[in-house]
Amino acid sequence: MATPVSELELPVVDGADRGERRDQIDAAREQHWLARAPMGYLLTRYEDCVKVLRDARWFSALALLNQTRGIDDPRMTERQRPSILSTEGTEHLRLRKLVGPAFTPKQADSMRPLMREVVEGLVDPIAERGRSEFVTDVCDPYPIPIICAMVGAPREDWQLFSRLATSVFRFFDEDARDHVDEIVEARLEMDAYVTALIEERRAAPADDLLTDLIRVEEEGDRLSDTELLSLVEALILAGTDTTRNQLACSVALFARHPDQWRLLAERPELAPRAVEETMRHLGAIRGTGRYASEDIEYRDVAFPTGTLMFPSFTSANHDPDLWADAEVFDITAERGKAQLTFGSGIHFCLGASLARAELQEAFLVLSRRLPDLELDGDITWKPDGTGIWGPAELPIRFAPGH
Repeated sequence: MATPVSELELPVVDGADRGERRDQIDAAREQHWLARAPMGYLLTRYEDCVKVLRDARWFSALALLNQTRGIDDPRMTERQRPSILSTEGTEHLRLRKLVGPAFTPKQADSMRPLMREVVEGLVDPIAERGRSEFVTDVCDPYPIPIICAMVGAPREDWQLFSRLATSVFRFFDEDARDHVDEIVEARLEMDAYVTALIEERRAAPADDLLTDLIRVEEEGDRLSDTELLSLVEALILAGTDTTRNQLACSVALFARHPDQWRLLAERPELAPRAVEETMRHLGAIRGTGRYASEDIEYRDVAFPTGTLMFPSFTSANHDPDLWADAEVFDITAERGKAQLTFGSGIHFCLGASLARAELQEAFLVLSRRLPDLELDGDITWKPDGTGIWGPAELPIRFAPGH
């Protein structure tokens, strides 16, 4: 007989699954594989996170964000549309099958020359100075020209995308209800921009991802106009905010481990492993949310329909049951198990190959051109309630002239 989850004696965490405040979660993981969180339950161990993320009965909680954020503004609640990020079951599999060929490692690799060009251009102005506020100088602008090129948008529109990504992604922050006007305005502006871009590409196809998505077909099935709009916006927004925050997290980590930075410069072949290790050790995506689509029994515990579950990537990526040296940052380590910052299961990050390529190319350029990297003051971290997290300000210094 399964025990109702409400009857378990569990450790409690107050939601501090972000930033560098991990003491509560680490302590909870030592006591139990499950902890009580403000709106539900938090998974503390790697294997449980993977199993829940791969269990189709646990649906993405993105569909409940308005509800969990306490937002009842009709401008937010009445204009939700299907998204590959929140659809489930056969509909989700249909969308992944249609668009998957456009997001292969081969497609990402074709963008590597542009990635190198962009990051070299961003480093040029700071290389002689020997210091930088790295978020503003490099992280924020880096991924957007690449996304612009992928969807065929003018490169000069990168500042527009940057602004819209920042505003739209406030929806994932804990204080989203305080920013509804900003979110709605940014969504409307993004809708108008992408709709015009799609119409332009239908009239004049080009060699870009947007044209591929318009043409995509599988046994007579095609993306609807609404699905296409939603997918392109998700690509622009997610491809912008996640990569720039992860790059900032990674460089902040390297600045605290100069031996690893020197090693990366000496052995550039370690770049792929360095990406995985930085994402494991300090990921910009600290966790995700799922809800029980039906009554579920797991590990002899009964979870009623609607139960909110939060797999903690922070905790899973530092699980000592999996890695005895989980707290050690080592870009040469062969971890065996994949880091979970990209997620797992059917909602595994669609743009993972692109993000990996962007980070690898950035690491190669930066480790060569910014030797003797170190912090040049305190890091200012984004608030704990920020959905996609990282440094707000990252002052660094390095040997100039490279």
